[in-house]
Amino acid sequence: MLRMGRFEIADQTRLRLLEYRDAAELHALIETNRPYLARWLPWAAAQTPADSEEFIARTRTQLAANDGFQVVVVSAGEIAGVVGFHGVDWDNRRTSIGYWLSEDHQGHGTATAAVRLLAEHALAVWGLERVEIRAAVDNRRSRAIPERLGFREEATMRKVECVGDRHLDCVVYSMVPADGVTRKGMGCTTT
Repeated sequence: MLRMGRFEIADQTRLRLLEYRDAAELHALIETNRPYLARWLPWAAAQTPADSEEFIARTRTQLAANDGFQVVVVSAGEIAGVVGFHGVDWDNRRTSIGYWLSEDHQGHGTATAAVRLLAEHALAVWGLERVEIRAAVDNRRSRAIPERLGFREEATMRKVECVGDRHLDCVVYSMVPADGVTRKGMGCTTT
């Protein structure tokens, strides 16, 4: 059964479930960051306010179906990005994590801390056997997160994701319970 703890990062930064009232703020953040996000995320170039509302509705359905969850990164009371599970394969005890942050919130360890909390949750609370992250080969910031956390680079998948008119190669990273999540001094807690 799905259980979600309380995720605190530090310095007024935390993770919380998406709520319907977040739609306008989330869409405004996407709009502000669209040029950056559209380089790496297939949905970002054409995301509309209705798409943001639909995404939030899907996250609620995902949670109710015991298929993982999506959370917003809240920093100083404002949404800074999203991190979550693409779904949970309970039969094979595995999941994958996706994430994005606005450009102005990058470079402070926030995404790394958020991904670490979700990876720990998947392995320790849910007892999963595998957590996976995929990132575009050229997206150094995104790739740095699993690398900092001790995920193992497993493979490069060629032309696996279509973003705009480009087909991107992606690196696959994984973590299993024996690997353990590297902490590197980040002040994060789950309660």
